[in-house]
Amino acid sequence: HLLTILEQFSPERGPLDGFLHAYFRSHKALGSKDRAYIGEMVYGLTRWGILVEALSAGERGWQERLAAYEKYSKLFDDALKHFPRLAPHVALSFPQELYDALKASLGEEEANLFCLHSNRPAPTTLRANLLKCTRTELAEILKEEGISTEPTLRSPYGLKLEKRLPLFHLESFKKGLFEMQDEGSQLLADLVDASPKQHVLDFCSGSGGKTLAFAHKLRGTGQLYLHDIRLNALQEAKKRMKRAGIENVQFIPSGAGKLKKLKNRMDWTLVDAPCTGTGTLRRNPDMKMRFSLAELKKTAELQRSILSEAVKSVKPGGHLVYSTCSVLKEENEDQVAWIEEHLPLKLLSSPLKTSPAQEEMDGFFGAVFVKST
Repeated sequence: HLLTILEQFSPERGPLDGFLHAYFRSHKALGSKDRAYIGEMVYGLTRWGILVEALSAGERGWQERLAAYEKYSKLFDDALKHFPRLAPHVALSFPQELYDALKASLGEEEANLFCLHSNRPAPTTLRANLLKCTRTELAEILKEEGISTEPTLRSPYGLKLEKRLPLFHLESFKKGLFEMQDEGSQLLADLVDASPKQHVLDFCSGSGGKTLAFAHKLRGTGQLYLHDIRLNALQEAKKRMKRAGIENVQFIPSGAGKLKKLKNRMDWTLVDAPCTGTGTLRRNPDMKMRFSLAELKKTAELQRSILSEAVKSVKPGGHLVYSTCSVLKEENEDQVAWIEEHLPLKLLSSPLKTSPAQEEMDGFFGAVFVKST
C-alpha cells in the first residue's frame, strides 16, 4: 500500500491529505495502525523528499528512497550539520525557489530554522468555545473522555494535545465545546477586538474558523457576516456555527447584492487573505512543491484587489485586520506598505508574526488598521 501511494501521488494533482483520505476510504480493510504508519511514512517522505532523493544517489525508485529514508531519517533534525556537502536547500529539503524567497524574507539563519521546523509534524491544538465553557472546564471534560491536554502558552483559549488522537467522535466535540485550531490562528483571530452590539465581517471566511474564535466577544449581540466565493465553504461554516451555538450570523455568497448593503457599516472587517500558505507547511508539506514566484506574484495581486473591495465595508473610525498564513514579505510587510499608500487605512501597531521556528505555531501574519474619518 505504501509504495502504491508513493507512486500514485503527485503534488500537482492536489493536496496530500485529500489524496490519503480518498485512498483509505477505498481500502477499508486497512486497520488504524496501518493507516497511522502509512500516513507517517508518506508525510515523512514528502517533507524530506528532496534530501532523500539526494541521499539515494539519485535513484528514482521508491524502494531505494524508502531505504535511504529509513537509514538516515534520525539525522534529519540537524540536517545542515550532518550533510554539509549538500546545498542548504537540499539538506533542508526545500525547492531552491522557495528557499531563496524565504531567505530574502527572513534572513538566512531564520530561514534555515524555519525550514527545519516546517519539516516537523505540527501538534494538535484545540480552542475552547467560550460561549459554552472555559478552557479549564474543557480540559476537565476532555480528561474524563480520556484525552490529556496542556494549556497553550500564548493563547488564553487553547489546549495542546499530548498525543495525536481522533476527536470528532467525542461528545464534547459534538456539543460544540471546542474546535481544532492552531495556536497562531487563535492569536490572529484575537486581533479582531470586537465588542457586544458591533457588526463584524469576515470577508474571506472559508468555513468560518476565525469567526468561531472571536464570536464570543459579541456575547450573542450585534451581527457577524461571513462572506466567501466558495459556496461549499459557507455551507460548512453554517454547520460549524450551529454546533458552536452562534446565532447572530448571516452568510453572504459572492456576487450577492447583500455585500453592497454593508458599505461603511462594519466596526471590524477581517481579510484573512488567500495566500501561498508557507506558514502551514508542517501540515501541508506537498505545498512546497507547488510554490512558484509567478504564483506568489499572482497571489499578491489578488490580495490587493480583495483589500480594495473589503475596505469599502469598514465605517470611518472602524478597523480592518489583514492576515495571512504566510511568512513571505511579498504577502505581508510589502502589503502593509501598499495598504497605507493606497487605501484610507492607518496601521495601529506592530503586526503579529508567529512562526514554527519560534514557538510551536504555524506561521501567521496579522496587521490591524483603522479607517480614516
